[in-house]
Amino acid sequence: MPWLQISINTRKACCELAEQVLLDHGACSVTFKDAADEPILEPAPGETPVWQNAIVTGLFEYTENYETLVTQIESSLEDCEHTLSTGKLEDQNWSRAWMDHYQPMQFGERLWVCPWHLDPPDPDAINLRLDPGLAFGTGTHPTTALCLSWLDKHVHQQKNLLDFGCGSGILAIAALLLGLQQADGIDIDPQALEASLANAKANHVNDRLQLFTAKQQNKQAGRQYEIVVANILSGPLVELAATLARHTKPGGDIVLSGILREQADDILNAYRIFFNMDAPVFQHDWVLLHGCRST
Repeated sequence: MPWLQISINTRKACCELAEQVLLDHGACSVTFKDAADEPILEPAPGETPVWQNAIVTGLFEYTENYETLVTQIESSLEDCEHTLSTGKLEDQNWSRAWMDHYQPMQFGERLWVCPWHLDPPDPDAINLRLDPGLAFGTGTHPTTALCLSWLDKHVHQQKNLLDFGCGSGILAIAALLLGLQQADGIDIDPQALEASLANAKANHVNDRLQLFTAKQQNKQAGRQYEIVVANILSGPLVELAATLARHTKPGGDIVLSGILREQADDILNAYRIFFNMDAPVFQHDWVLLHGCRST
């Protein structure tokens, strides 16, 4: 069954109205997209950010007589400056489309990340099998790729690691497969913890991975780790510098990502108080920072 897309390009002040109008006229779903070039990287907790100029798109069951629907929607938005466009979207196997997009990826010399529907290209390598589900972290983004490459090069027989903002669990699971003895993961999103546990079980390392919500951090208050990795956002990284330092053993490693090139200096300044920081490592516009805890 084909679908009808109705997209409304409008200002931030009209986005909520545009969403409601689309839903009131029978949209099966509504999505928001940046209409210009205004990335939103660090929304505050609980905030639903919207761009200054956004495209609000509703998905409807297709009908040849959709002009009447478009006229009704236009009438409901007559007080808002906007442009409206329509398009026909052919139905497809969406699960298959996702599978075709997500292919095995190699990080460093030892590690591959492979989706479940494909055989590993190198069966003798360390193969992390992954279904990311609803959580962030598949290896496709440069920030995750930078962290996985660092882990491949540096993790061998270390005792423990803290993955702060674990997402899908990919970094902690990779470290365990690479030889780490035990890992802890923390995330504010319950779905991330569910995805992390499922992925850990699928890779047979769940007995060596403990997961905590952000509210349960007090259970780890005095615990220190040989490696602390945080692939989150620059604002929280600055705020968490002292906390992550307390969790890092003297001489231990801190690995930070989720950082844009222009944000690197602020992060370095925050962490040099506690760590001997190396020069940044870049991939496109993204940065990985590594340091050793001062003794």
